[in-house]
Amino acid sequence: MNVKSINTILIANRGEIVSRVIRTCKKMGITSVAVYSEAEKKAPFVKQADLAIDIGDPEPAKSYLDQDKIIEAAKRTGADAIHPGYGFLSENAAFAQRCRDEGIIFIGPKPEAIKAMGSKSRAKEIMEQSNVPVIPGYRGKDQSSTTLKAEALKIGFPILLKATAGGGGKGMRIVHEEKEIELAITSAKREAKSAFGDDELLIEKYIESGRHIEFQIFGDQQGNVIHLLERECSIQRRYQKVIEESPSPVITEELRKKMGDAALLAAKALDYDNAGTVEFIFDEKTRDFYFLEVNTRLQVEHPVTEEITGLDLVQMQIESAQGLPLQIKQEDIKSDGYAIEARLYAEDATNDFAPVTGTVHKFIFPSVDGLRVESAIESGSEISMFYDPMIAKIIVKGANRYEAQSKLRYVLQHLICQGTVTNLPFLKTLLKHKDFRNGKYDTHFIDNNINLSEIDNGTDGSIEEALVAATLYAWNQRERSRKALRSLPSGWRNNFYEFQKEIFLITDRILTVKYKSDDKHFLFIIEEKDLEASIIKVDLDSIRIDINGLQKEYSIIQVESDFFVHSASIGNIKLTQQDRFPVKEKEIVNGGYESPIPSQVVKINIAPGDKVKEGDPLIVISSMKMENILVAHRDGVVEEVYVEEGHNVEAGFLLLKVNEQ
Repeated sequence: MNVKSINTILIANRGEIVSRVIRTCKKMGITSVAVYSEAEKKAPFVKQADLAIDIGDPEPAKSYLDQDKIIEAAKRTGADAIHPGYGFLSENAAFAQRCRDEGIIFIGPKPEAIKAMGSKSRAKEIMEQSNVPVIPGYRGKDQSSTTLKAEALKIGFPILLKATAGGGGKGMRIVHEEKEIELAITSAKREAKSAFGDDELLIEKYIESGRHIEFQIFGDQQGNVIHLLERECSIQRRYQKVIEESPSPVITEELRKKMGDAALLAAKALDYDNAGTVEFIFDEKTRDFYFLEVNTRLQVEHPVTEEITGLDLVQMQIESAQGLPLQIKQEDIKSDGYAIEARLYAEDATNDFAPVTGTVHKFIFPSVDGLRVESAIESGSEISMFYDPMIAKIIVKGANRYEAQSKLRYVLQHLICQGTVTNLPFLKTLLKHKDFRNGKYDTHFIDNNINLSEIDNGTDGSIEEALVAATLYAWNQRERSRKALRSLPSGWRNNFYEFQKEIFLITDRILTVKYKSDDKHFLFIIEEKDLEASIIKVDLDSIRIDINGLQKEYSIIQVESDFFVHSASIGNIKLTQQDRFPVKEKEIVNGGYESPIPSQVVKINIAPGDKVKEGDPLIVISSMKMENILVAHRDGVVEEVYVEEGHNVEAGFLLLKVNEQ
């Protein structure tokens, strides 16, 4: 047995997965090296590493995806091995081969396995030959739009277009009707080319009511393969997983055995020698399951498996890459308890999950038994437009599914993430849903069951709490800073009975707060409702108050006129104090098209003078690795285009103007 020594590992990635790998490196006595772009010089994962090295511009293509820079950084720091994490270069067979050629250990499967699974069409051929069930579809070399359209018609709608390279929802489109197919092919190819450097697509029959269930596999260089049970990953939006749990609420022991055996067949077909995941689509109506793909890397949701098995998957990866045999056999794998993971994103669920940027001013989790948080964010961190908008993975373990869900709901209720919009209200709404609690869901659950306009951002009563907290916090700050006329009460009036007034904006609501004080006792009138309040204690970033006899503590951050308020009952709410002298509103340009989010301009389909019809694609923008197409609202003629391809723009930036007809 040829065991290789690993003393230093360079982690060719960013964010929370780097922190995760560093943790195991420290446990094993291995020096860790982080690489970082100019935008992340002070990021938590950089500070946690033993060594860190700058690899260039924020754009991933010029830093985290630049193989020359990664290899050079490994050599400069004396790294024996490279851990690719997930995303970026993790499933790049050419990079794995280059590491081998350079004498650097690649902590992942052999290049041949990555290459075989890198093409989803080739992967399905291999699985068919190994008696693993696959979905009917087209995976031919002829990638012309004419052929793809013809094959789609043969299969019958709805169909799924999928990039053969990569995953994570990039280059994927569901097509329900023939009239949608050409635009779907064009946009899927462009997105796949941008994300993976390869625009090849495959077509599959789309299973409309399916569950996404995956099996964690592991192999070593001695030919041993095992699976580490399943993960249920059906709660998704835009093909991105939102909730993962294990065991699956619908898998019986008999079905687990069948799917696990199929996963092992897939691993053996590849002579698999590291961590990977075999993904299946499970048709709950027929109880049939079909192979989707093999992810030849560590998965984002691997902590779920670690929690129920007690194993360290990163340590197992490192040991397999060194040439050590697996230290555990299939019969030794047992599930202990229940684990569930929720992904906290910087995105606005009420705006079709649009990603958002901003500063996380305060980021704190409650203390809960069984809670595990994987994150690259801390108080003061910036959310960048260049990278994935995930803030944290929140993993909770319980004795059973009911207990795990209960703990997760408590964590989400008490989680403080102030300063930017997140999907936290959406997650809380999701976990309250009766069908989710009972495990009755499929991959369309969010689209079919969650009304985004009804997401619980706090009741009217809790908004009143937030208004009182913000007003009293501001009042206290003024009291502390007052230098002159200290004998007069704050907000002094000639007429004691006259109320002071503050106006706040909460999302699209304008609310007026009237209040007056006698010493430290306050009377409030908010939308004709009377409240009595008093301040119990005030700290730099919190205030404890009594409202109508009920005491609560509120976390509160003030940034200029913005107040970020949190309590368990109201969640995280942003209030903007309105200036007493209104600022002139920004002029609305007739026929103007603005960037809805901070973005990069990917493609411009029009030029000044072009005639456009309603629904025509105008500009393609990309933010946090997801594309959006701006289409014409009405017929018209393009008057001016204010951007070029490659430009980075802020939300609200005017992109073009159309003289509408």
